[in-house]
Amino acid sequence: MTYALITPPQGEPLTLADVRAHLKLDTTDEDDLLSDLVRAARQHLERDTGLCLIAQTLRLYLDRWPKDGIVRIVKSPVQAILSVAVYDLDGDPQTLALAGHLLDGAGRPARLWLKNPPSPGQALNGIEIDFSAGYGEAGTDVPGTLKRAMLIHIGHMYAFRGVISPDQQPAGIPDGYERLVAPFRMRRL
Repeated sequence: MTYALITPPQGEPLTLADVRAHLKLDTTDEDDLLSDLVRAARQHLERDTGLCLIAQTLRLYLDRWPKDGIVRIVKSPVQAILSVAVYDLDGDPQTLALAGHLLDGAGRPARLWLKNPPSPGQALNGIEIDFSAGYGEAGTDVPGTLKRAMLIHIGHMYAFRGVISPDQQPAGIPDGYERLVAPFRMRRL
């Protein structure tokens, strides 16, 4: 099970104005740095929780269908299944009709059921499922708790800006961050 980003988010959950207000900055001198820190905080939060904060398109690669017929998608919330392709023995993709599929996109993990999917002819990555995930197109769609976690994380990274370059962030996790994101993590046994 491998995920690939097809279409990245077209925005971020936080605006530069949000970040400047949180950091009590009056100038726009460091907006490039702040943009990098916002992106780093979002990417860290998405990796940490399995959530997609802003709408994006991803592809899930599978070798075979699960035995119980239910595909579990750990990136969430899943808004829609866009396409499903199964590669035959010749390596040609066969696009499946999505009529009759069932999707529990809000579940953690999201669950997809397809009626009578054909077996893949390829041993590796013989199934490709494209889907859209995220809370929405704008930061206003993202839960406030997650945006708050991002703000304190950005504040922490901003404090270490002279020590750790933006491409090496996050330098650490600030106090309180774990408590804010804990309810959004998927628990695994």
